[in-house]
Amino acid sequence: MTTLRLTLPLPPSVNQQYATVNGRRVLSATARRFRRDVAALMRTQASSPRWPTRWLATLPNQPLACDLVFYFTTPFQRDLDGGLKIALDAVLEALDLDDRYVVALTLEKRIDPLKPRLELELGVAPDWTFDQQYVILPDDHGNSGF
Repeated sequence: MTTLRLTLPLPPSVNQQYATVNGRRVLSATARRFRRDVAALMRTQASSPRWPTRWLATLPNQPLACDLVFYFTTPFQRDLDGGLKIALDAVLEALDLDDRYVVALTLEKRIDPLKPRLELELGVAPDWTFDQQYVILPDDHGNSGF
């Protein structure tokens, strides 16, 4: 297994992701429902014997690459990047991975009026490295990152 491929519902648009409650911006009910739906879908898939449990266990603390293909009903319905953060957060949270380790992203917009969706592929970015002229300093816990 070199990548995890998921087909997910389209995430809510940015305008649907947040609400103001008592002067604070919080995730909307629509956004919370999307995150719950993604987690439930992934729990269901994780019960399959084909779920790559061992491979997924190798992903923490590795540089990750993620490809997202959004299938909208019309070409100019939404911004391409509007669903990126919530989709990535939902998937990586369900996998118990830290999104700070995502070092490469590709986004693509396609059209499918009959089946809008998000197709996401996640894997290790095997050849990725920091520029060698920089020194990676440890965080507050002594971790150097990669």
